Amino acid sequence: MNDWLLYLLSAAALAFAVSSWWGVRKLKALHVRSAVNEVAHEAGLTHQRVAVILNPVKARAPEAKAAIQRACLTAGWDDPLFLETTAEDPGYSQAKAALDFKADVVLVGGGDGTVRVVAESLAHTDIAMGIIPLGTGNLLARNVDLDVNDLRANIQTALFGQQRYIDTARMGIENSRTGHSSKHLFLVIAGIGMDAEILADTNAGLKKAVGWLAYTEAGMRHLPGRRRKVSVSLDESPEQVRNIRTVLFANCGLVPGGIDFIPEAMIDDGMLDVVVMSPRSAIGWLAMYGKILLKHRGNLPIMTMYRAGKIVIKCPDPMPTQIDGDPSGLATKVTVQVAPRSLLIRVKGQQA
Repeated sequence: MNDWLLYLLSAAALAFAVSSWWGVRKLKALHVRSAVNEVAHEAGLTHQRVAVILNPVKARAPEAKAAIQRACLTAGWDDPLFLETTAEDPGYSQAKAALDFKADVVLVGGGDGTVRVVAESLAHTDIAMGIIPLGTGNLLARNVDLDVNDLRANIQTALFGQQRYIDTARMGIENSRTGHSSKHLFLVIAGIGMDAEILADTNAGLKKAVGWLAYTEAGMRHLPGRRRKVSVSLDESPEQVRNIRTVLFANCGLVPGGIDFIPEAMIDDGMLDVVVMSPRSAIGWLAMYGKILLKHRGNLPIMTMYRAGKIVIKCPDPMPTQIDGDPSGLATKVTVQVAPRSLLIRVKGQQA
């Protein structure tokens, strides 16, 4: 790689880190997701059966458990049912136990992966989910305007806040080479291509030390690379062939670093925002980053956006996929479909 290009990429990484840090500081002022179809309403319960699913490896899990116990005791409710996830079971059996407990609300203390797993069981029920963000990204929490650093406030919201329905989505993954297929619920953003490569290749130690900034280091290493040919069909329309680096399916648009990646993406509009990225060079990546950072509405051919309820992508060779920041395997075909107003969550009382 030429020295000038290396310097350019390094400068871009620094600019990303600085602007993302500033984005976090400005997040509360700049990003408030208003309800499109669903207005928050009171839960209407004076006494609640509370189940709590905690990821015990998170640093603040013991503090969260103690605070939840105190809050329920003060409210005069029965003791909560506490359930801990394990490396072997990230929340599936725990969510089933919470349903068997006939909980009125299920609090989820962990990162995006734990929230997603529990949401998969609570979707299409009338049982509310309260989010206690304890992870690195906490994407859903950010997109519903929770302060991810205020544990006490998040517990108050999860137990006593208002509630609203949001959309979820499912991504079906098929690999014609291996015959493997699976389906996964996601809440924020799924993708196929380079974004999944970055997530799979992010240094775990670096992520633990610096959080979401670790993705920047992995992203810089994956900028060089070739585009891949895929076919894309939106809402059963005829397939169109595109050369891409990555395709993202967004239920909502806020990503780590306070970047409002897709300002138009709303979490209860019954649609997914699809972003097809096809840059050929570092200049293309910089142009896309500038468009995102400045929220420029002009057309950029290497970054095309669509809206659809169902998306099908086929590729000749297996490509990596991800769901809400977790690698989800290789696929030669993905089918993504939104499920409107399928998950009930607790939100802050002042949210409209």
